[in-house]
Amino acid sequence: MELYLDSADLKEIKEAFQLGFLAGLTTTPTFMHRQGVTNVDALILELAKIVPVLQVEALGKNADEIYTEAHRLIDIGLDVKKSVFKIPVSLEGVKACKRLTDEGIMVNVHLVYTLQQAYMAMAAGATYVCPLVGRLQDQGHNALGLVEECVNAVNYYGYNSKIMFSSVRNAEHVRNAIQVGVHTCTVPYKIIKQLTENVLTTLGTDQFFEHTRMTSVKVKEAMGTTNPLVKTSDSVTEALVVMTEAGFGCVTVVNAENQLVGVFTDGDLRRNLKNNGKDILQKKMGDFAYNAPISIDGNVMLNEAAQLFKDKKVDTILVTENGQAVGMLDIQDLAE
Repeated sequence: MELYLDSADLKEIKEAFQLGFLAGLTTTPTFMHRQGVTNVDALILELAKIVPVLQVEALGKNADEIYTEAHRLIDIGLDVKKSVFKIPVSLEGVKACKRLTDEGIMVNVHLVYTLQQAYMAMAAGATYVCPLVGRLQDQGHNALGLVEECVNAVNYYGYNSKIMFSSVRNAEHVRNAIQVGVHTCTVPYKIIKQLTENVLTTLGTDQFFEHTRMTSVKVKEAMGTTNPLVKTSDSVTEALVVMTEAGFGCVTVVNAENQLVGVFTDGDLRRNLKNNGKDILQKKMGDFAYNAPISIDGNVMLNEAAQLFKDKKVDTILVTENGQAVGMLDIQDLAE
């Protein structure tokens, strides 16, 4: 099934065709009006340089006018081999279609709402026959049934026409198009972008990235921030200033030789204030007893840190390198 983009937005057209596999572009005067296009011919020629096949309107009140308009567009620069002229279905429209296709010019007979209209387009040699599914469904008609009838007619009678599924309103319509077996489907870009989306795919992909990160990223590369250091000779007040300026919930305490003594947290501060009052603010950091901090070497992989978080049931782990404290790893750092 050919996949066409249905648009007149130059920016999104350029973006969409970077996919590399779209078969072509369909556009309409309505789209151009919505985009505020004032020089239609200039836009058509610009689009023709971007897309593999361009389908544009050839309007006229009778077959002669339609035929003349198609040739006018060719004369201003459209490549016959890469251009399809869209003609609303009518008796004059299929008459013009026959004249153009006899000359090897491709035609899309569109605004098709009945099998009889589709048959007349096929008999006239239309390259594409285009039922409007969304518009038909808006009126309560069995649009999918019509499309299936059109596909069956092409296959049964051996017409060269391709049935184009158009007026696509949602991703489910694309699935319908595939199920019915249409030859072409023209789709707005916002829906094309939805066609690869699925919550289970997203979950699985995220899991792959997570597991890859856990086995390929070192702890020191993932830690969110460098843990501020204070000396055992610093006061609690000085340590609080350092902690606040760093925007961190703890400080690492080292002695005069920069050897690790322990970790002092904002939780330790609250407990000491509750038990001993504000006089503790004048104490030195070396006046407190510290438990051995839970630490991990910065050069190991994140999967080891994840296991340590699980085993110790903590939210932060001290990161060391060559015996020196270099930072803190927060459990949230695993997911970033």
